[in-house]
Amino acid sequence: MTAETPTVLRCAGRPVARYTTRPDLALDHSPRPYLHPVTTLGGRAVTETVPEDHPHHLGAGVAVPDVAGHNFWGGRTFVRDRGSVALDNHGVQRHDGFKLRDPDGFVEELSWTAGGGRLLREHRTVAAVPLTGSAWALDLTFSLTNTSGRDLSIGSPATNGRLGAAYGGFFWRAPKEAAAPVVFGSDADGEEAVHGVRSDWVALAGEGWTLVFAGATARTREDPWFVRAAEYPGVGSSLAHGERLAVADGETFVRRVVTVVADGRLDRDGAAALVRKAVAS
Repeated sequence: MTAETPTVLRCAGRPVARYTTRPDLALDHSPRPYLHPVTTLGGRAVTETVPEDHPHHLGAGVAVPDVAGHNFWGGRTFVRDRGSVALDNHGVQRHDGFKLRDPDGFVEELSWTAGGGRLLREHRTVAAVPLTGSAWALDLTFSLTNTSGRDLSIGSPATNGRLGAAYGGFFWRAPKEAAAPVVFGSDADGEEAVHGVRSDWVALAGEGWTLVFAGATARTREDPWFVRAAEYPGVGSSLAHGERLAVADGETFVRRVVTVVADGRLDRDGAAALVRKAVAS
């Protein structure tokens, strides 16, 4: 793939994210567009890319480990009764072009290709929304249409037999620090209490920063959260938690996740207030 100059997102006149559309990565990383670095308004980076522990983690974006057996997540594939296996099954999210590109956001068209053909067409909208003097929100919507000419299904390691590993969909890899980040939800505290649970929002708070992830549509809120803190810091919204997600030929499904990006350590009330403002914007 040919590398491309990243698109810079700005909020309140400040650069807060870079978007790389055509990363120069090995195929086993499942090359795809991603946001990195994403920063607070104060300039603190809150994403990480190609970390040593999971080199296929790419900042913030959309990644799915199993689309009809094709890996759009990167790394090994979990196979029932075999475990994690290195397979030649990786797909690519190809940037087809921007329909709109402004300083505070863009509308993008993508093709999810694997096995010599296009499986899915994606329409992605990303916007940087100002909230307060110390917080802004990244509003990301992805709309995926099955263009393969046959019915497809989306899975995860969990649906393939690895309990608790229902990752796939929107995913944000945060930076690994000396101490694991604090995790809390609207009515729960700790990684175990929020992982795999349906909740309006979940927060990750590190050294001088807080991220609050919120499902911004009723359908998005039906997807449980995938949360990691002790092993590595990352949060995603699970498309295939307890069972595979069927996508008929020609069918479209849509998810919207709004992420509050704040300087400092928010408490539960502060996080909830910013989520309400971000989702209403």
